[in-house]
Amino acid sequence: MNEVFEEFRAAAHSVWHRKWLALAIAWGVCILGWLVVALIPNSYESQARIYVQLDNVFSEQIGIAGDGERDINRVRQTLSSSVNLEKVVRSTRLGEGITSPRAMENAIATLTRNVTVKSEENNLFELSAKVGHSNLSDAENAALAQDVIQKLIDIFREENIAGDRGDVAETIVFLDQQLEARKRDLEAAEQQRLAFEAQNPELIGGSDALSAKLQNLLSESRGVDADLAAAQSALAAINGQLAGTPRTLSGAGEAGGARGALAQVKSQLASAQSRGQTDSHPDVIALKRQIGLLERQAAREGPDSGGTPNPAYSSMVSIRAEREANVQSLVARKAALQSELSALTASQASEPAAAAEANRISRDYEVLRKSYDELLKDREQLKLRGDAANERSSFRFEVIDPPTIPRVPAAPNRPLLLIGVLFAGIGAGIGGAFVIGHLRSTFATTAKLQRALGLPVLGAISTSLTEAARELQRRRLRKFAAGAAGLVGLTIILIVVEFVQRGMVA
Repeated sequence: MNEVFEEFRAAAHSVWHRKWLALAIAWGVCILGWLVVALIPNSYESQARIYVQLDNVFSEQIGIAGDGERDINRVRQTLSSSVNLEKVVRSTRLGEGITSPRAMENAIATLTRNVTVKSEENNLFELSAKVGHSNLSDAENAALAQDVIQKLIDIFREENIAGDRGDVAETIVFLDQQLEARKRDLEAAEQQRLAFEAQNPELIGGSDALSAKLQNLLSESRGVDADLAAAQSALAAINGQLAGTPRTLSGAGEAGGARGALAQVKSQLASAQSRGQTDSHPDVIALKRQIGLLERQAAREGPDSGGTPNPAYSSMVSIRAEREANVQSLVARKAALQSELSALTASQASEPAAAAEANRISRDYEVLRKSYDELLKDREQLKLRGDAANERSSFRFEVIDPPTIPRVPAAPNRPLLLIGVLFAGIGAGIGGAFVIGHLRSTFATTAKLQRALGLPVLGAISTSLTEAARELQRRRLRKFAAGAAGLVGLTIILIVVEFVQRGMVA
């Protein structure tokens, strides 16, 4: 601990012995530092806060969702882009003297570093800009900072309100052009399809339509077969009933006539057949022989000798004629369907290239039609959205804190820099005196001399001054104190001048 104290005493003695050198170095460093601080231009920062609230009620009522949040994020991210900052540079004093693209790029790069856009909340934005040009006065730099913020606010308003409507109008024009081009392509595809179908009517709609038509014909043919079977069964039934029904009814005095007997025997035969008796059954054979005899007798009696006509028989004859006509119609329909099926099958098998061409034409036409319909729908929705934006904007824009002219420079902190230069000068003076003292290899204390030589030191001779020398030493001390006080006083004066200049900023 004593050695440290001795070293400190030695350093202090060395510096104090060269106090004038230390004071000169301190003055030199302070003057140079103050000049450097004076050359640093003041940078003034202007700030503003804006509030943007989405209002999509009208858009929701018409069924079109707004995209305001996406637009806000886009503007927040691109507000400090090179394009927007170039607009700011050209519309303010920042653009004065810029005549080359290189100079414009440098100005934009500088402004990019000095402009910040922060989102404090979802819809609250803070804009700030620092401006500090050496060729402008403090008042001009402060006014320019306010102007930069105002231009940024104007860009925000233009991009989100006026710009959105302009984008909608430009998009509608683009969609109209695309619709016209799609319309021409669709008409050409339709003409090509009609020409192909005129040459190949069986391939209308492509091979898929041909397959569907073939399936429909097969299904219809199966239905006709079922209907024909039912009609034939109904015809057989009416024939059976008709065979067991007499044509005439016997009168009161003619109950034993041949015709009456023939009708009864036929009725018995029909009844036997309905019970499942076959032609080889003895009863059926006997009835048939009896019918043969009665028919010959009825023929000899003449047509009018059998009694009155049977109404049931006449009705059954009409029904049989109707069912015969139905069977003939179904047979003809079946033949027509078979012919169509044969023609379609032959066409499908013999012309695969034509079927592929029909598929291609139909596919191209459907793609163009769907594309046209989607574009038309998008155009109508976009027009509706544009009309909604014209009637009622989807943004509510409000400047919470307008940009004001800053009164105090944001940078540099000149009073702190002036004080820092003072301490740097004092430190440089002390350090310089200490280094020079070490370079001259002097010994400030006997203990240091003893350690350096390794020999005992018997004593030390103190300085003895006359009265005149003491008076000269006191005068020198007063001058040194005045020099040191002047250094501190000049620092205070410079700080006062700085605050006075700040108060003079308009």
